Amino acid sequence: MKILILGANGMLGHELAEAFSDRGKYETILWDRGELDITDKEDVNKKISEMKPDAIINAAAYTAVDQAESEPDLVYNINGYAVGYLASACKDNGALLVHFSTDYVFDGENHMGYKEDYATKNPATVYGKSKKLAEKLIEDIGPRHYLIRTQWLFGKSGKNFVETMIRLASEGKDLKVVNDQFGSPTYAKDLACRVRDMIEENRESGVYHVTNSNTCNWYDFALKIFEMTGFNPNVQAVKTEEFAAAAKRPTYSMLINTKLPPLRSYEEALRAYLIETGRIKE
Repeated sequence: MKILILGANGMLGHELAEAFSDRGKYETILWDRGELDITDKEDVNKKISEMKPDAIINAAAYTAVDQAESEPDLVYNINGYAVGYLASACKDNGALLVHFSTDYVFDGENHMGYKEDYATKNPATVYGKSKKLAEKLIEDIGPRHYLIRTQWLFGKSGKNFVETMIRLASEGKDLKVVNDQFGSPTYAKDLACRVRDMIEENRESGVYHVTNSNTCNWYDFALKIFEMTGFNPNVQAVKTEEFAAAAKRPTYSMLINTKLPPLRSYEEALRAYLIETGRIKE
């Protein structure tokens, strides 16, 4: 099976490459911006029609949520319209499209969280609106697809909350962490392996929510990180408004999974990550 992974140099891209590394089962092609400009419709059509992959996994995205507020055109091109180009190319060539979306497509006001078919999105940020556009384009164009919403990713390649907390704690810094945003931390490795399983199981097209199980706020997640790593910094719980970020964060953005077997808890995933990165011993 020929798998094309876009955004291969990113955190999720690295984990996807590992998940599909079985050369006996997959011919895996790893592309980043140097190999394909996904915002160039003609380039997308030409290269995809020449390659004819069985599946395209799009891990390419603009993810700087605050900076996105000041450059919406770029964000819409990468996160929105480019996904439409990929969807069209997949439909024309009979390929499966796997695309990743986010809790930011919702307003974050629903205390109960969001199931896959929750109709009212109403994103509050440029980032969220660009991701909503991508979801609509995939739905309208209609290739065979897995549209996977996820959140709060951490992984072995690239910046993430876990590494930021460990770095600040090791520097002896006092910390302020918000305690009024709720979600599910998700290990990129677990997400990538679930994508592989979905493809192998030939799941139906549609929207899926994939996160590690259990929910928390960022403050509780930080405390769990320090508990496991043995750091004991001074950590103060604060409200979101104290940071005055450019982009509004969803408050209640729990993504409820009703279609797939649950992943392990975020606590188990965090421990595995810390062991695999040499932060702690088994």
